[in-house]
Amino acid sequence: MHRATGSSRTVIVAGAGIGGLSAALALVRKNFRVVVVDKAHRLEEAGAGLQLSPNVTRILIALGAGERLSRTAVAIDAIRVRSQRNRAIVDIPLGSDAELRFGSPYWAAHRGDLQAALLDTAQAHPDIEIELDLKVESFVSHPNGVTVQCRRGDRLTDRHGIALIGADGVWSTLRERLGEEAPRFAGRTAWRATLPAMALTPEYRCRNVHLWLGGKAHLVAYPVKAETAVNLVAIAADDTATLGWSTESARAEVLAHFSRWFWSQHVRDILALPDGWLRWPLYDRPPLASWGHGRMTLLGDAAHPMLPFLAQGAGMAIEDGFVLAEHLADAGDDIEPALRHYEAQRGPRTARVQRGARRNDMLYHFRWPASLARNMALRAMGGRRLLDRYDWIYDWRFAPSG
Repeated sequence: MHRATGSSRTVIVAGAGIGGLSAALALVRKNFRVVVVDKAHRLEEAGAGLQLSPNVTRILIALGAGERLSRTAVAIDAIRVRSQRNRAIVDIPLGSDAELRFGSPYWAAHRGDLQAALLDTAQAHPDIEIELDLKVESFVSHPNGVTVQCRRGDRLTDRHGIALIGADGVWSTLRERLGEEAPRFAGRTAWRATLPAMALTPEYRCRNVHLWLGGKAHLVAYPVKAETAVNLVAIAADDTATLGWSTESARAEVLAHFSRWFWSQHVRDILALPDGWLRWPLYDRPPLASWGHGRMTLLGDAAHPMLPFLAQGAGMAIEDGFVLAEHLADAGDDIEPALRHYEAQRGPRTARVQRGARRNDMLYHFRWPASLARNMALRAMGGRRLLDRYDWIYDWRFAPSG
């Protein structure tokens, strides 16, 4: 990998996931050097699908990762919302109309493909260094920068830079240094699976996101990997607060949350297709009182873990990195004020998305008769008016003052 030298313009990023790599690419565009450290021995192209709305794809394209990702991402034509009995509720149009409206496409992609696109782009840049098997233990801010103590096995080493960015995920070590409580279990679990597209009927191989809403659970299906695969996500109320996001789970465990008494057999047949599922307990937390101090700040899930019901978790991390780079580029030697300005700007937007995701959690899982009223209201509103309600997310662009 390419080596970055010197600390006068070096930013240290803890975490080589989607948020960390996006931040690194945004920073080098502003003529910083970046050292990305991650405790993993190797970066795996793991995970399931994710949705990348126009506020996100326009950044990925600007960072140089869009062309690489576009080879496998799928441009979504519509979000098709159905009831648990498989009755149509509403179609939200996307496709070329939405791309024209927002200036960037709405993509569905496999998380591993996004990770690979970001990693390939980062590794090709001479001012990004990626160090693996290296865990951030502590840091000290001082007038000339920040010293970060890292551990590799039994050995402690220091890294020096002008700032430290904590992109180390929902169980962030750096957030713990702020004295903040750990994220809370949301009482819901997501089960994920990826199927060959040919395992499903043509209706579910097309360029749509399918969303089935139920009383205590819902199911999402959409194409990924250049339409050769379909991503399934089944989310249900659950009281088992395990850790990790890739524990193997049996088909029967998932089907038990989609009872034949309440769910269409059509939906249950889709759920029965995967031989196994990966279990992902959902955690979030209220907005933080502080994202950082001194020359350290947080981004992504380290700062604002959120429920997936607006499909914006990865998107907010990517936005964070882009905005952070803009603030540091304008900072000169005033690094700490720039970090605080970044936090002040990003806090309200990410908190609003967190609140919106929690509202969708309730909306998705209304039980009868509230679900009937919801379905009637959605039909009456129609897909285009529903899309209008997301303008504040999808049409976002960086503005220095807000």
